[in-house]
Amino acid sequence: MEEIGEVKVSLVNAYRVVIKGAVKRYGSLAALNDFDLTIEPGTFTVLLGPSGSGKSTLIRSIAGIERLDSGTIHFGDREIAGEGFHMAPEKRDLAMVFQDYALWPHMTSYENVGYALKRRNLDSTESDRRINEALDRVGLSTKGSNYPFQLSGGEQQRVALARAIVGRPSLLLFDEPLSNLDADLRERLRVEIATLTREIGATACYITHDQSEAFALADTIGVLQSGTLQQIGKPEEIYRNPANRFVTAFTGVSGSFLGTVESATAGKAIVVLGQYRIECRTSNSLKVGDLAEVLIRPSATSFTQSGSNTLPAIVLDVAYRGRGYEHVVECDFGVISSVFSPQSVARGSRVEIYVDPEGCIAFPTDKAFSPGAVTQSLIGIK
Repeated sequence: MEEIGEVKVSLVNAYRVVIKGAVKRYGSLAALNDFDLTIEPGTFTVLLGPSGSGKSTLIRSIAGIERLDSGTIHFGDREIAGEGFHMAPEKRDLAMVFQDYALWPHMTSYENVGYALKRRNLDSTESDRRINEALDRVGLSTKGSNYPFQLSGGEQQRVALARAIVGRPSLLLFDEPLSNLDADLRERLRVEIATLTREIGATACYITHDQSEAFALADTIGVLQSGTLQQIGKPEEIYRNPANRFVTAFTGVSGSFLGTVESATAGKAIVVLGQYRIECRTSNSLKVGDLAEVLIRPSATSFTQSGSNTLPAIVLDVAYRGRGYEHVVECDFGVISSVFSPQSVARGSRVEIYVDPEGCIAFPTDKAFSPGAVTQSLIGIK
């Protein structure tokens, strides 16, 4: 954005991206299965999903690297992919930041960034100004003469980011650009990507399998599974009101219990676990006597002395997290991770765990499985 007085003006004419009925198959596998998505202009949309969910195929189809088998893609009123039609990637006015940087090894940082301006018909003075400005924005003003092999992984990704923004494209695509970097560098570059993208005013589409990254970046999150869009909405909506079990599990749970529904009203249910009763939310149709799986958000648990919605447990492990301690506890119905407390509770201690009904979501299930086995498979998803 550029400021005129107190008014911020976008540097680009951001696209509205509309995808309808997109299908892409690889043999018998449907990577995209009648996929619909709308990305509003100037917004930052993150597509979140596991490996094989179709997110890479989708972003490569938007970029023009892949051809759809059927369906359409529009940038504003302009069709860029449709029945018998496929616009070349270089004509789409977009830029893409890849996971593996994709820099030319024989070019300097300056030349790599400048390569994106070759089709912009700029004079040398303006081109030089934009290249140096882009390198400066990503903190590499002194690295313009360096070749990729002379740069760290983080610096190479910054060059790739500078190359993406230098041409001020209407659409920026990000293909898991931070997955090859260490945790501290991922966090710093995440902030830079969010800031720079919003600064130029482009529409952004970013794919990742990391839910914490998705929630930190997005104006809008879409959750994908097996080539279909399971839910799309603001991060708060996705987290507080997940559409189904998959969305709940993939956006962060610390434990899972299996029980029987004792009572159910609109949006609420009481699930019986042995002699204990847990109140929880549900967006599904549950009725008395149904078998239910209760998924617990990491933020929903805490230590308590007594009261309703509590379960007895034993502390299995404790880890210091700077702001306090996270505990792993085991009760008769399974394991819960990420029980936070400002104070450490010793391993082996017997405790009472409070489960906040707002962070406890029940879904119907007909599977006969061990609650402990289910919980173990979910530990580590936060």
